[in-house]
Amino acid sequence: MADRRPTEATLPILTVNAGSSTVKLSLIAKDDSVLGELELAAPRSQIDPGDLGHAIQGELSGADAVAHRIVHGGERYHAAVVIDRQVRREIGALTDLAPLHQPKSLAALDAVSSQLPDVPAVACFDTAFHATLAPEAFTYALPAHWRERWGLRRFGFHGLSHSWVGRHTPEMLGNTDRTRRIVSCHLGAGASLCAIADGRSVDTTMGFTPLEGLVMATRSGSVDPGLLLWLLEREAVDERQMASALEHESGLAGLTGDDDMRRVLDRAARGDAEAALGIEVYLHRLRAAIAAMAASLGGVDVLVFTGGVGEHAPAIRSGAAGGLGFLGIVVDDAVNQSVGGDGEITAAGAPVRTLVLRAREDLEMVRQTRRALGH
Repeated sequence: MADRRPTEATLPILTVNAGSSTVKLSLIAKDDSVLGELELAAPRSQIDPGDLGHAIQGELSGADAVAHRIVHGGERYHAAVVIDRQVRREIGALTDLAPLHQPKSLAALDAVSSQLPDVPAVACFDTAFHATLAPEAFTYALPAHWRERWGLRRFGFHGLSHSWVGRHTPEMLGNTDRTRRIVSCHLGAGASLCAIADGRSVDTTMGFTPLEGLVMATRSGSVDPGLLLWLLEREAVDERQMASALEHESGLAGLTGDDDMRRVLDRAARGDAEAALGIEVYLHRLRAAIAAMAASLGGVDVLVFTGGVGEHAPAIRSGAAGGLGFLGIVVDDAVNQSVGGDGEITAAGAPVRTLVLRAREDLEMVRQTRRALGH
């Protein structure tokens, strides 16, 4: 780091991305190069002030601004915003909409702000990219008085990742007319898809909360609400226990006893029937959702895999594409197995192009922060 200290000309921005057990920090220069990055342990969203202070006053020092990933912006925040006391209060008031995720974002925001009180901070919202959803895409078929009283609607998440895909894919492929309709697959511990038309979100799989949609590492994805009501009536569980089970004991973990896709794939390859079923359930839901996103777009030009699983699990990419030939999606098996970083895995002659992109939420946060600050 000593030979790459930030200078006034670099306008470096510190990105802060709080996850379930870590906080990822990156210092990004004006030319989008990475000056430094670090991942700090933050179990149960508890950030060690000493470790944080050492990082941002030491090897990640010199930031002109801080970009914070905030999970939920509600209906109010449709773009990144400079954080002041009022914004901080309003973000905190949205905690009820994301009680398991918003506190992590706020804990990181407060911890960094205490270390860098004079550096402007910007909130970059995971929900904001989906503000372009049409009413037919975000409205639940629920009683009107519920929707009006509580603001019940589909918000969507992973917007920073999907926004990066929507922006970077045309750049990578030459901004042709054949890059206008993109299905973005963010597959990680959390997973969601987004239908992107001309850079705008028109549909997505997550809804009012990040529980809706795909099978994930420990989250159930969509489940018949009648089934959950049936369980509440017949099982000795309350709402809190139900919420914990749906968030932390379901998904791959519920299907296979393991929430790590790498281990589950390895078990399935060795003939483990439980793991094999878990993978097939995961892929069944994934294929159906990709087709649904294509329907929302009236077709698909590019399919993109990103996120930890999307980037590093060739078997998931080929398993998903294997059932989507009717849409024109076919991947080259050899290239799919060997691709690293950003790359194309389209089979020769396939009408739909298939890409693997590294998730760069940090660069999307930087772009939004520069815009919010007028840089």
